[in-house]
Amino acid sequence: MGAVTSLGVGVTPTWAGLIEGRSGISTITTFEQSDQWSVRIAGEIRDFDPTTRIEHREARKMDRFCQMGLAAAHEAAEHSGIDFAAGDPFRRGVAIGSGIGGIITIEAGHERLLEGGPRKISPFTVPMLMVNACAGHVSITFNLRGANTATATACATGGHAIGSAFHLIQRGDADVMFAGGSEAAISPLCIGSFAAMKALSTRNDDPTRASRPFDRDRDGFILGEGAAIIILESLEHARARGATIYAEICGYGTSGDAYHIAAPHPEGTGALRAMEVAIADAGVNPDAIGYINAHGTSTPLGDAAEVHAVKELFGDHAKKLAMSSTKSMTGHALGAAGGIESVAVIMACREGILPPTTNLDAPDDGFDLDFVANVAQERTVRYALNNSFGFGGHNVSLVFKRYDGD
Repeated sequence: MGAVTSLGVGVTPTWAGLIEGRSGISTITTFEQSDQWSVRIAGEIRDFDPTTRIEHREARKMDRFCQMGLAAAHEAAEHSGIDFAAGDPFRRGVAIGSGIGGIITIEAGHERLLEGGPRKISPFTVPMLMVNACAGHVSITFNLRGANTATATACATGGHAIGSAFHLIQRGDADVMFAGGSEAAISPLCIGSFAAMKALSTRNDDPTRASRPFDRDRDGFILGEGAAIIILESLEHARARGATIYAEICGYGTSGDAYHIAAPHPEGTGALRAMEVAIADAGVNPDAIGYINAHGTSTPLGDAAEVHAVKELFGDHAKKLAMSSTKSMTGHALGAAGGIESVAVIMACREGILPPTTNLDAPDDGFDLDFVANVAQERTVRYALNNSFGFGGHNVSLVFKRYDGD
């Protein structure tokens, strides 16, 4: 596993921040904001230096989202212990997506065009802004000549990428896959556009308490940035090389709301279907699920739809399982969220600790589930769900299983 988040650069500091209940949300420093900006906070990464993982000359040819994704891939590769200079490269692939891609490059290129005309546009602009740039660079860096895909399904991107990689291996088309998502969208256009939609929290004077999933005082999500890559491989391949196995992925479900381009179905019908399909794909009953890492963005409509779907699907078991939203600490990293939260689920299963939903002081009406409010919870979980739902009505759920050697 590899991660770059607002809680730290690497899986270890990210996980430590999550179980501590620490917030990575702060005042934006990426660009200057006047009083006309209604939103001035984000889950910004302050201590990321791409040149610790990527040669300086190459890093300059990449958008920030690509730099973070490749850095996370380097950590995952080292973590895995796989020798990528040996073995069959055609049995190794990549499925890494981004919801928005190189928006920072797009904005910078447009400014150059306006200020100096077309001759001032960098020849690296297109290779930097492409949504598939991160997947391409990871493939090149690690000589991955098998499947090479890049998903772009808004906030469901990372989950879809991991799910598709899982099924590629499951049907025998690959032995090893890099999978996840990367996003760097803290830019004037993105912040301004989401703010214009009234989608973001305006709690500028209290950044660390602004993201408050399931709380009655939630007023929108916090835009975050980051990347997370996990390396999947078949059980036979992992055992043959004596790998340390952190968890098993065993279910993938996806659906479409067919309802609205930016709002979820109010009853969470698409979310319910994605969870239902993932659980069936895993070959277990709903009551086997002990933990859900919720999509939980801190929006009034989204949180309500997800809670409704969970209660509808799980029935009485809904009050026995635990569900938390780590976006309360990292912010919402859009296309990277599914990857970041998969890392959180894997660590929760492995360590027997569930990360909390912070800033949950007063659950909204009817929100009577165990949201792991404010403090991490020690709990052994065998099966866990990771939910990711995106604009466009894209829904994806993944089932992970604690690996006990069987």
